[in-house]
Amino acid sequence: LKSRSLCARHCRKENPASKFSQRAGNNRDTMRPILLKGHERSITRVKYNYDGDLLFTCSKDAIPCLWFAETGERIGTYNGHQGTVWDLDVNRFSTRVITASADATVKLWKTNTGEIIRDFPHRGPVRGVAWADGSAMFASISDPFVEYEARISIYDVPEDEDPDSYSDEPRLEIPFPKEMGVKATNVVFLNCNEALLVTFDDGSIRLYDPTDGTELEEIQAHEKKINAISFNRQKTMFITSSMDTTAKLYDVVDLEHIKTYKTSNPVNAAVISPTKDHILLGGGQDAMSVTTTSGKQGKFETRFFELVYENEFGSVKVSPVAIYYGRIAAVVC
Repeated sequence: LKSRSLCARHCRKENPASKFSQRAGNNRDTMRPILLKGHERSITRVKYNYDGDLLFTCSKDAIPCLWFAETGERIGTYNGHQGTVWDLDVNRFSTRVITASADATVKLWKTNTGEIIRDFPHRGPVRGVAWADGSAMFASISDPFVEYEARISIYDVPEDEDPDSYSDEPRLEIPFPKEMGVKATNVVFLNCNEALLVTFDDGSIRLYDPTDGTELEEIQAHEKKINAISFNRQKTMFITSSMDTTAKLYDVVDLEHIKTYKTSNPVNAAVISPTKDHILLGGGQDAMSVTTTSGKQGKFETRFFELVYENEFGSVKVSPVAIYYGRIAAVVC
C-alpha cells in the first residue's frame, strides 16, 4: 500500500454508430472509471476548477498535483512544500493556486507552470485556504503552535500588482485565544465577500466580517468536529460533514438548518450534486481497520441521498472522486 489511489468516474456516452453499440443494441450512458495514481501518501483534498476541466489534489506527501479531468492525465506537480499539504484552492480563471501546509506556510503558485509566486509564512501549521471573490485576497486558518494562538489571516494579493509588493504580514488577523479550546477546520468566503464562514472542531460555524474581523454570527451545527464543507454552485446552500456521523444542509442567507443526512460512520466529505437533487456522502473507518474489514462492512462506499426526502437510495464502492486508504477522504462533483 505504498501508493494511494484516486478514482474518478466520468459519464461517457456511447457512439450509437460504433460496432459495439450496434452489436449490443444499447446506446445508453455508461460509466467508465479512471484511476489516477500520483500520490505516495493519503490524499487530503480534491478540487475541480470553476470550469470543471482541471482537477487539483493534495496529500500528505507534500506535492500537490494537477490533472486533466476528462482523461485523468497528470499535467504536473507543485514542488516546494516540506510538510503535509492540507488544503488548496484555485482562483476563478485558474491562473493562480494557493496551498496550505503543515510546514507553516501558504504558497501562491502559477497554475500553468508550477512556479512559486510568493511564500506567506505563518506561526503554526496551516489547515485551510480560500480565495475571495475577485481573487484579490485570500484567507487562511492556522493551528496553535507553542505560544502562538490559532488564527484566521487575510492577505491582499491583487493579480495586477507586482508580487514583490505583497506583504508577508496579513492585512487582518482574527485570533482564537487558547482558552476557547477550538481549532478552525475550514474557511470559505461567501458571495461578494460579505462574510467569512469558518467551521470548527467543536462542531460550530461562525461568520466573520472580512474587513474588521468582527464576529457576525455563531451556530452549533454538529456535536463533533466538522470535517468538510461544500457549497452548491450558486453558494446559496452548503452542506457540512461531521465526525458525529451526519451531514447537514444549511441555507446561506440565515444559516437555517434545512436537512440532515444520517449514516453509521463519521462523514469525511459531502457534496451537493450540480445536476440532480442528490447528496453524495463519503466516510468510513480509519486506516488501522482497513486490513480487517471489507469495503461493505467498513462503509467505504459513497452514499447517495435524496436532497429533499433525506432517503438513502444507493451507494458505490468507487466514488465519483474518492481517495482510498481505509476510508473515503474526499468527494467532489
